[in-house]
Amino acid sequence: MITIGMNYEVLEGKQDMFENAVTNVVHAMRDVEGHEESWLFKDVHNARRYLILSKWGDKAAFDAFIASDTFKNVTTWGKEKILAGRPQHEVYGG
Repeated sequence: MITIGMNYEVLEGKQDMFENAVTNVVHAMRDVEGHEESWLFKDVHNARRYLILSKWGDKAAFDAFIASDTFKNVTTWGKEKILAGRPQHEVYGG
């Protein structure tokens, strides 16, 4: 099992939109092969910065998810409408 950290910074005023989108994606990920759990955290010092932690059965399952059309569509929408910069992903363990 591995944990992936996905760090995001959103545009000012887009926090609620981002939080709602992440909630919907996390709900949809319940059916994704290899995904176990995900959580959304908000930086207490910068309300525009977030961390999504996701547990996966293995790195291959995560890699398959980020290569999927679903993930690409969400990230394209986020890049155009919500995100202040490029997300940074980190692998913890595995």
